[in-house]
Amino acid sequence: MAEHSAYPVGLRLAGRRVVVIGGGQVAQRRLPALVAAGADVLLVSPSATPSVDAMAETGEIRWERRRYQDGDLEGAWYALIATRDRAANDAASAEAESRRVWCVRADDAEAATAWTPATGRVEGVTVAVLSGNDPRRSAAVRDAVVEGLRDGSLTRNRPRTPGVALVGGGPGDPDLITVRGRRLLAEADVVIADRLGPRDLLDELPPHVEVIDAAKIPYGRFMAQEAINNALIEHAKAGKAVVRLKGGDPYVFGRGMEELQALAEAGIPCTVVPGISSSISVPGAVGIPVTNRGVAHEFTVVSGHVGPDDPRSLVDWASLAKLTGTLVILMGVDKIGLIAEALVRHGRPAGTPVAVVQEGTTATQRRVDATLATVGETVRAAEIRPPAVIVIGEVVNVAAPAGPAA
Repeated sequence: MAEHSAYPVGLRLAGRRVVVIGGGQVAQRRLPALVAAGADVLLVSPSATPSVDAMAETGEIRWERRRYQDGDLEGAWYALIATRDRAANDAASAEAESRRVWCVRADDAEAATAWTPATGRVEGVTVAVLSGNDPRRSAAVRDAVVEGLRDGSLTRNRPRTPGVALVGGGPGDPDLITVRGRRLLAEADVVIADRLGPRDLLDELPPHVEVIDAAKIPYGRFMAQEAINNALIEHAKAGKAVVRLKGGDPYVFGRGMEELQALAEAGIPCTVVPGISSSISVPGAVGIPVTNRGVAHEFTVVSGHVGPDDPRSLVDWASLAKLTGTLVILMGVDKIGLIAEALVRHGRPAGTPVAVVQEGTTATQRRVDATLATVGETVRAAEIRPPAVIVIGEVVNVAAPAGPAA
């Protein structure tokens, strides 16, 4: 049998009996895919890992807490044998052979009648790789194919639907965009980008992709946001696949909802792809956890684009000053002095630590530390400029463990 290659086939197991013998690490890895396939899974094992136990507790699988017995494979369509007992494995394998049940053995691939391929899934496409008895090679090939499908570098024949995707690009590091966001970029005809988006990704786009700087769209008689909305609608109505590449997350001070509403009114289909918000990722990039056991049990994200005394402000600074957790301020560089004064005036201690992180996660990232009493002058003296994330609270002084740089 070793001289012949395996015949690949996709098993449709929905509603069909699958027996898994052994509740250890192999079962923990394989069970989620069997459940996702809709299989009626019976686990036979005297013990199981906590994760497998949890699947039984939630009713995803049935678990008989005992050792394998002859007859357990009656009515089964597929069996996974994964115990440490060679004799039990041989007996179960023999039963599978006699009942003509396809059987995978974790301990002896040559004794099995089926092999589990290295699999990956990307938007309805299942990639399954078999390379004989070399699982590492299978996994490596699988990973390469899946990554190519995800980032768009591997061409796919798929129907392209014109429309708009609002993509959160993350805090700036091109590696921090989501997998889905990166794939949609690779499939785009037009990209309308904010200056705070991950600019390095634009260099990866094919030459035919039209890249439009949102800051340079001619506004004329339109307000800036209205002009951007019109550009999205115009290109989508022309049959283009349009990506609106935004920094951070589209819905965290990103005006993504305004764009979504404009597109909906124009009858343009729109996909929203969440992004990693700078409010969490930038503090993390400089070793600041926004929460920490015994230090902060909550964090609040606030827009600082208008000052505390501005009648347009919707922020209750007096209430924020009474909180003991972490305060994260976005778009507040030029107002941080006024914000700090308001917080102190309403009761936050003047000595509260503050960290200001400019251009976080990028090559030009830098951090300056201060207190509420000194942050206004510190920011001016250090010539901090936007974009910057401001973190206020005791978490600023939580030291990250020493170790090699990432």
